[in-house]
Amino acid sequence: MLRKYGWSALGLVVVVVSVWLLYKELRGLSLDELGESFAAIPVSHWCLAVVCSIAAYGALAGYDALALAYLRRRVNWCFITLTSFTTYALSHNLGASVVSGSVIRYRAYSSKGLSAIEIGQLVAFCSFTFAFGTVLLSGVTLLIEPSLGERFIPGLSSEAARAVGVFILLLVAAYVYGSWKNFRPLCIGPMKIEYPGLRTVALQLIIGPIELVAAAGIIYFALPSAGNPGFFTVLGIFLMSFSAALLSTAPGGLGVLELVFVNGLPEMDKSDVLAALIVFRVLYLLIPFALSLIFVLMFEKRAWRKTA
Repeated sequence: MLRKYGWSALGLVVVVVSVWLLYKELRGLSLDELGESFAAIPVSHWCLAVVCSIAAYGALAGYDALALAYLRRRVNWCFITLTSFTTYALSHNLGASVVSGSVIRYRAYSSKGLSAIEIGQLVAFCSFTFAFGTVLLSGVTLLIEPSLGERFIPGLSSEAARAVGVFILLLVAAYVYGSWKNFRPLCIGPMKIEYPGLRTVALQLIIGPIELVAAAGIIYFALPSAGNPGFFTVLGIFLMSFSAALLSTAPGGLGVLELVFVNGLPEMDKSDVLAALIVFRVLYLLIPFALSLIFVLMFEKRAWRKTA
């Protein structure tokens, strides 16, 4: 019973607590103020936010393509793109992304001949690429904007934040070193995990950060220039908020994303921050979610015709 409903119950609790805390932060906010914040976003910035959303999902397709290359399996690029888009659009909105993403990928890639073990490796590889990109960018942002640390840990000095950033980047360097030295594969039961080659690691160093930078760009371009602390600060807060949202297992990170961002940008008008996050949810979560449902129906209809 606990195994079956545990994650869902945890996600629900996180949503309730986060929404309550967010309500306390925003209870003085009026709909008129929120409407003015939306109206203040220039058309050019709406366009840039849309481009960022497309770029982010393009990079997510790169996660799957890179994982399949690592497994030495060839799948049509169009199929990879649609599968990746559907996987992330659904899992980002449903919560428990690893679990929901595994189900969607299994349904799709098993039709292309991949075994359950291979699909498990693919899911793990994609999750690691995301985590790797998050770790890499976290180290970079702490080096460039060490004041980020004090936004979440009061009293943390810039020197300490930079030291954490250096330590994080040393971990990244250790991973690259392991690839260069071709460490032995890790065997877990029937599963054999080989260390990626340097070319694969180099692509992970590119693809992971592109997706995260593009996703953060949606929020950055939706924020006004007045009081805006700069892209690297917005990126650092996004890394914190999006990671917290995913770890919470809350559907769409509802409440969690907003709570971290509102507290992470105290110098900005709360209505402006909330408006930017709604733009992010529409472009990165809701529109892709609606499109993914169409793709799922098309896939299932085609699969049914083949078996009929």
